[in-house]
Amino acid sequence: MSGGLFQIAEPGQSSIKEACAVPVVGIDLGTTNSLVATVTAGEPRCLSVDDHGGTLLPSVVEYFSGGVVVGGPALADAANRPRDTIVSVKRFMGRGPDDAELKRRFSPYEFAAGEGQVVRFKVAGGREVTPVEVSAEILRALRARAEAQLGGELAPGEKLQAVITVPAYFDDGQRQATKDAGRLAGIEVLRLLNEPTAAALAYGLDKKSEGLFAVYDLGGGTFDVSILKLAGGVFEVKATAGDTALGGDDFDRALADEVLKLEGLDEGKLSAGARRDLLMQARAAKHALTDGPSATLCVPTGDSFETWTVTRAQLDKAIAPIIARTAVACRRALKDAGLDPERPALDGVILVGGATRTPAVRAFVERLFGQPPLADIDPDQVVALGAAVQADLLAGSGPREDVLLLDVIPLSLGLEMMGGVVEKIIHRNSTVPTGAKQTFTTYADRQTGFDLHVVQGERETVDGCRSLARFQLKGIPPMPAGMARLEVTFLVDADGILHVTAREETTGQESAIDVKPSYGLSDDEVERMLLESYEFAEQDVELRTLAEQRVEAERILSATRAALAVDGRLLDEAERRPIDQALAALERARVTTDAQSIRAAVEGLDLASKEFAERRMNEGITRAMAGRTVGDVERKLE
Repeated sequence: MSGGLFQIAEPGQSSIKEACAVPVVGIDLGTTNSLVATVTAGEPRCLSVDDHGGTLLPSVVEYFSGGVVVGGPALADAANRPRDTIVSVKRFMGRGPDDAELKRRFSPYEFAAGEGQVVRFKVAGGREVTPVEVSAEILRALRARAEAQLGGELAPGEKLQAVITVPAYFDDGQRQATKDAGRLAGIEVLRLLNEPTAAALAYGLDKKSEGLFAVYDLGGGTFDVSILKLAGGVFEVKATAGDTALGGDDFDRALADEVLKLEGLDEGKLSAGARRDLLMQARAAKHALTDGPSATLCVPTGDSFETWTVTRAQLDKAIAPIIARTAVACRRALKDAGLDPERPALDGVILVGGATRTPAVRAFVERLFGQPPLADIDPDQVVALGAAVQADLLAGSGPREDVLLLDVIPLSLGLEMMGGVVEKIIHRNSTVPTGAKQTFTTYADRQTGFDLHVVQGERETVDGCRSLARFQLKGIPPMPAGMARLEVTFLVDADGILHVTAREETTGQESAIDVKPSYGLSDDEVERMLLESYEFAEQDVELRTLAEQRVEAERILSATRAALAVDGRLLDEAERRPIDQALAALERARVTTDAQSIRAAVEGLDLASKEFAERRMNEGITRAMAGRTVGDVERKLE
């Protein structure tokens, strides 16, 4: 496997800002709020996105039969038009119609039925929109604001160029969905950047910090933790982990649920508008409890409302199980980075995301990492600021061209082998961009093609991993088993998206695929795959060993039967009997679940047929030597 260093300044590329007036920006496409930032006079700053100078654009889109409203006005009307107003759309990016995200508590949406792998919301006027389209509306609003403040509307054919951030644990489907949204919004996506890495980039360059840092990123809908080493302008991600379905939205639901329980009310009996209103009030109460000891909510009780007071202690109790879930990913990332999860030797812990403002979160982080977290850069803005720095560096306009950013992939990538086992080609936490090659051969005689199944995950067997893509390589001349040579190349680009090439070396036949998986992902699937790889590690090794032994048994059974069919005449009945018995013993062992028994039976057949194999070899040599002198053979070998 080869790992490449990701140099931010593109080699040989002329400066975008010098070549043309097209602005470059960094965009934090957030679950709750989105921001756009740029670098001016060498310093990153967030641009205002409303008429009051605010930098946070609520990630809310309201649909009417004749138009679309984005941001604050849409949020203010969300309770009145709950089905037509989409909030927290990021939690639906790259997910399918059967995903658990569609069934979360307090959801007011109506989803379109039908086939396909993309979620569709039914909104005003009978229109159906996908999460990619909703996200594109948010990006369009940010683009318009950025263009207005950076020189006005662009010329025909020009596009705003941007680095867009994504959670580190976003998989290929979610990353591709984000790129599609940018393209749909008329933005040229220079690169996708992991949010924790963007935060470290902003923090490290602003504070001139060096050392080993943990970035604890808890946003509205996603959680990531990354361990990064900052030294001499190099930002190296050592490990990353997370949960793409955990965030501040879950705090809102937990607090709303707690209030309903105290009132003895059933969430299912509330109207869609009442559910949306209760969630919005829970969010407002959560914000108020950041600094105050108590807050009030108006709880719907039939046709009326009742005022209910909640305390910070009640909020802390309601969200404690959610916060605790982040510890699993944190300890795993620390372990992957070679640190002691109980006593990590870190130089600092950086807080990112609005949910980290919650006092209970900050107290939990301090207990978990053994030191007070750093939050002197606004956790809402730090990701956008880092993205702006990255965009500026890609434009080749800054004095920081010596900066290197070394990011990693979150989950291993591999191919399905015979017997359903997985051969990992690129391992998780490998630096991106990266690539690896591996050579395979045919299993059966006269095989004229390869079926390749690309998977992602940490399990040893294919049924425990996520299927990414299938493709075929055809047109290979029929050859004996083991003669064909298939070279498979995996390349992961700077956006974390996989490209696979397969080439048969003797013929030059080649096939390739850009792995763009369907957007259908089950909730917590990536997290589940990784957790199960630890939980079932021993069992997985046993299953892999069993599968490999079964494949070997099938191979030697087939080869022995073929040899007997051709050269069985070399044996008399007494000599053949032990071979037939060993064949029958291996046939019986092959269908068991005992890998050791299969291995023993393989060795038994090998021993029983050893003399037969020697006779075949001697006869082959005799045939080859027939009619030749020793001198002929010597000249042939020279």
